[in-house]
Amino acid sequence: MRTPGIFIFGMVLAPCGWILELTSTVAPAWRTINNIPGEPSDLVLQQGLWDICRTFTSSRDIQCSQQDTRYFGAQIIQIARGLMLSSLILNIIAIGVASVGVRCWTEKPNWTIAGVGGLLIFISGVLTIIPVAWYTHIMTSIFSASTDVRVGYCLVLGFIGGIMEVLGGLVMSIGLCLRCSGQKRVPSPARRDTKLIMITIAYRVKIAIDGQMKSDSF
Repeated sequence: MRTPGIFIFGMVLAPCGWILELTSTVAPAWRTINNIPGEPSDLVLQQGLWDICRTFTSSRDIQCSQQDTRYFGAQIIQIARGLMLSSLILNIIAIGVASVGVRCWTEKPNWTIAGVGGLLIFISGVLTIIPVAWYTHIMTSIFSASTDVRVGYCLVLGFIGGIMEVLGGLVMSIGLCLRCSGQKRVPSPARRDTKLIMITIAYRVKIAIDGQMKSDSF
């Protein structure tokens, strides 16, 4: 069968968004701290949801597994962990549901199941964008040893991954709309019978008029 384009679009964006979201979740680079007082000038502190790394730009040395109870104890960190993990799990389930609905191995897709899968993918993207946007908004107010706080690459990856999931899921959700509109367009038996009667009456009237015109001509 020929898979509808909206399903191809969604099934491509969803896994790509999941990979970016996974990288954003586990990598220690939601923000970077530079110019820390009392520390070497080339030290860059990379902070993520699960780990903190000390990176020296001159020697390229990296020291991870750093502890910072004030940072990890912040409310946004705990909430972001939960939302990002929920999004990752939900996206896997959504892709599975959507795959069953798309059914590339059969003659026709199941528009309802594929649309539900797309809706779940959309929700997964929203669950990613919320903590990323929130963290970005209050990033400078979270405890830091320096005022030179910069955006880490994980936030960028999180934004891109979440947007990809939102777009892919939104497009696939069109399947639900098409399914509902298709059902609405199906005429009821009573309407079909009424339409057939009207056509029959019109046809007979036309025959009668034609016959009358022919008789008048003679």
